[in-house]
Amino acid sequence: MTVSPELRTVPTIGAPRQASPDLLRSVFRRHAAGVAVVTAHGERPVGFTATSLSSVAAEPPLISFGVGTASSSWPVVSEAEFVGVHILGEHQQDLAATFARSGADRFGGGTRWSVGPEGVPVLDDVLAWLVCRVVARVPAGDHRIVIAEAVAGDPDGAGRPLLYHHGRFNALRD
Repeated sequence: MTVSPELRTVPTIGAPRQASPDLLRSVFRRHAAGVAVVTAHGERPVGFTATSLSSVAAEPPLISFGVGTASSSWPVVSEAEFVGVHILGEHQQDLAATFARSGADRFGGGTRWSVGPEGVPVLDDVLAWLVCRVVARVPAGDHRIVIAEAVAGDPDGAGRPLLYHHGRFNALRD
């Protein structure tokens, strides 16, 4: 096999920077992520926008997400047996912003939702949702990684996914 001369060159990269929270944020601003809202119910419903949602395993069906321990939702999520995970559509930028905003009335008049399986708040008009049983909360710096097993859900919402990239909510381009 012959390698073209232009493929033999090493690409120029920027000077490495010392690892820091700012470096991590800067790198992950370039990583496009799907947008989800995680909900739980204690004395009152809570929820937050998450871009850290991951599929962990198919057997059993496990997911994970990160949540900051300083988040107003953490006290409820830290004790919740079940959580809701909602995949947002591009038409739900306002909903994503509401659940991301500190001090917002997340379940107020602008949010359509109902009580779903296991008493978990389920948001209306999302692309897909799951209700999951929490199986672990793993310490990770100022966050916890929550691992949960799907017990119910609906994958049949209409629309295209909402993305988060470079500090903004975005839609897919054709």
